[in-house]
Amino acid sequence: MRRIILSALIAVAALAGCQRETGPDPLKLTGKMFVFNYRLAYATYTITLNKTQPVPDGSVVVATFENPAGGEPLTLTRRLFPKLDKVVLESPDITCVKKERPYAVTIEVKGPDGATLQTLETTVISDLDQSVMPARPLVVGPAYDKNPEVFRNGLGPTHFDTAACPT
Repeated sequence: MRRIILSALIAVAALAGCQRETGPDPLKLTGKMFVFNYRLAYATYTITLNKTQPVPDGSVVVATFENPAGGEPLTLTRRLFPKLDKVVLESPDITCVKKERPYAVTIEVKGPDGATLQTLETTVISDLDQSVMPARPLVVGPAYDKNPEVFRNGLGPTHFDTAACPT
């Protein structure tokens, strides 16, 4: 009987060790910015986080980014790997970023059962406007060949068309 009780206590202790108790948040925000890729004519949000506490295997991060062009927010889901201490979230391509305007970002850490372990809310502000972006990618293909729509007869235009957004 003692063995059964001892085995049950050990099993309960082992299961409790796998559960995250309430305490420090598992992720810490370490960086946030907009990345403008002028060669390919797109921009993205980039968020970096450091893992400060272990999370159960199968946990995910769900990021919701305000859409600068308007409309529905953009979402991204990434799995958290136990051995990786850094998490980098890059949004889908975005357009219409305005200089010095705060854009909302919400990051949720969810356990394997879908329960929310942590919620982070922040804003990202750009020091550039989307108008610095070319209207079309400057390069195309895997070899980054000059885009024939931009470079005619192998020559660059005297003035590049820039990206425009509806007001």
